[in-house]
Amino acid sequence: MNCERTFRLSDIIAALSHALDLTEGQPPGHAQRTCLIGMHLAASLQLDEHDSAALFYALLLKDAGCSSNAARMTALFGGDDRELKRRSKTVDWTRTSEALRFTAANAASGQSPLGRARAFLSAAADLAAEGREMIDARCDRGARIVSMLGFPPAAAGAVRTLDERWDGKGLPARLKGDEIPLLGRIVSLSQAVEVFFTQGGITAARDMVRARRGHWYDPELADLVLAIGDGDPLWSRLAAETGPVLAPADTPDDRVLSADDDRLDQMARAFAQVIDAKSPFTARHSSEVARYAGLIARRLGYDSTGVRDLHRAGLLHDIGKLGISNTILDKPAGLTDAEVRAMREHPRYTAEILSRVEPFASLAAGAAAHHERRDGRGYHLGLAAEAIPPAARILAVADVFEALTAERPYRAAMAPDEALAVMAKDRGTAFFDEPLAALEWVVMGGGVTVIAPPTRDLPAAA
Repeated sequence: MNCERTFRLSDIIAALSHALDLTEGQPPGHAQRTCLIGMHLAASLQLDEHDSAALFYALLLKDAGCSSNAARMTALFGGDDRELKRRSKTVDWTRTSEALRFTAANAASGQSPLGRARAFLSAAADLAAEGREMIDARCDRGARIVSMLGFPPAAAGAVRTLDERWDGKGLPARLKGDEIPLLGRIVSLSQAVEVFFTQGGITAARDMVRARRGHWYDPELADLVLAIGDGDPLWSRLAAETGPVLAPADTPDDRVLSADDDRLDQMARAFAQVIDAKSPFTARHSSEVARYAGLIARRLGYDSTGVRDLHRAGLLHDIGKLGISNTILDKPAGLTDAEVRAMREHPRYTAEILSRVEPFASLAAGAAAHHERRDGRGYHLGLAAEAIPPAARILAVADVFEALTAERPYRAAMAPDEALAVMAKDRGTAFFDEPLAALEWVVMGGGVTVIAPPTRDLPAAA
């Protein structure tokens, strides 16, 4: 990478927000459309440059912690966490009747009437006991990731208070009125307006705002939304089906992200945390794959730039899994043919996401090909032999070794030598010899510690 190049920080975060839309079950562009709404309100309020900038990035990263409760949502309801999250966005959880209707409609939807009744009772009880903890974990993790990315405390505070309510009935801290930071109030309202507008248009969005004004949302902010006329360009931009959602003019300042390697590494590490929080069985997967990939690359004689690129690709190789349901990721039994096909979509999602992020676009092909096999029997493209990028050959052995030495829903973790013995059987068919031999040296002769896998009880947000 040419270290003299610079990238707009807003462009990078906007592109990465697509991954957060996937795991929240929202249509592509959800976070960016939410950002348009929030920045419209910021202009109406005449926020200063610093608050506007903090708000801008909080709006795009509002769902940075959303993967932390995906596994629990699936466990509670027995369904697709992405679809559950999408449906839940319109529910007023403080209204018992709405909460019970949602639970009844979504608990174990594929089971018998008796099974659904039992699942309903179990989900209702668990939600009552764990709902606050789940939201607290999501908000806290999201705020920590925003801070990790180097954004100001105001941005992290807005993400942390996303689920608070004007009337004090929100979560996790039950803040009330002006106790909720202004930026948090804006993010909360903007998100809801986007969801209702996308599902039902201007009328649905306005009806929601009127109904929730003064108890869910700050009445002053609600009035600003209600004052947006039918002909305002905001609505047409929100409804546009083609082209980028955000434009350079939407950015509150002209800050750019210098192509400084340390800062880009920081971003890759932050999103690796989002990825690995999706399932309790992958709590360290991305960071460990990155570690092994970097060590293999160094053993093979890669220069420092090549090693760093392999490490970043390892951190981000599974970003496409944010678009896969936890009913599949955490399934304790074998997958059906349909589930296998769905799981095999995740490398394609990885390619789509990373290709949007300019400083990571060069990593997309290698990162997305980590399930290709030398004999052509891999996925998602069915590449074979020399058509497989060298980076993917390294990532493939790092990925499989980490997976075999970590606990999974369907088996216990293997010892390092046992895992290498299993992989050796696929030398020359699944794996290229050079990276596999390098891994063997790294693990058995290079003095590298294989980190003990987390136990099944370790929460993803820990």
